[in-house]
Amino acid sequence: MDRIYTIPVNEAFDDSRDHPECGCPLCTLYRKLEEDELSLILGASMMEPDVRVRTNREGFCPTHFTAMLKRKNRLGLALMLESHLAELAPAVFPHGLAALGGREKTVARLAELEKDCYVCSRIEFSLSRMVETVVLLYEEDASFREKFRSQPHFCLPHYRRLLSVARDRLGKKVRAEFNREIGEVEQRWFATLESDVSAFCRSFDYRAEEPLTEEQKTAVERAVKGLSGLEGREVKPC
Repeated sequence: MDRIYTIPVNEAFDDSRDHPECGCPLCTLYRKLEEDELSLILGASMMEPDVRVRTNREGFCPTHFTAMLKRKNRLGLALMLESHLAELAPAVFPHGLAALGGREKTVARLAELEKDCYVCSRIEFSLSRMVETVVLLYEEDASFREKFRSQPHFCLPHYRRLLSVARDRLGKKVRAEFNREIGEVEQRWFATLESDVSAFCRSFDYRAEEPLTEEQKTAVERAVKGLSGLEGREVKPC
């Protein structure tokens, strides 16, 4: 287990346990990693040669291009775009004899670019190790197990990742305990979510008499976030 990740993992699990509205603790970790990476890429890391080589090659996904635009550091983004465009031009617009077979290379390069994102890859590097840390802390630390059982829920993408890592990293006995306890956390959340979404649906029936609770009013947004792993991102009310 990489000990460097135990502190942020414990802090995120503390926050979600003490403030259930925080939701999935791994979404909290994702948001923190994303915020750190966006701050770095438009700040201290922007002019580092090794970083520029990677951003030129990988580019950014639409989500993180948009996030950088919202930060209003137009010059920082423009400097990265300048060298990124220069890197792409020969592949996108081959000239002379290279053009004869260049179009297939163009297709391959653009397909590669659509799958890459510098910020996403940096986040994934750390998040994957944080997921492993969660599983191994569960195995080694009794106090963390109690914290784990007290989580409000895990979004479905992170629930899947935790189950997958537990399958690969835990022995049979501990894995059975892990699967049972994470399943109990998830079933409690899922039952509440189903009930709240159903109540929201019923509220549109003219015969409905009971007013919606605050939780039921936000059931649609909560369901979208929990099912997709968007917790912490804005989901506009219906």
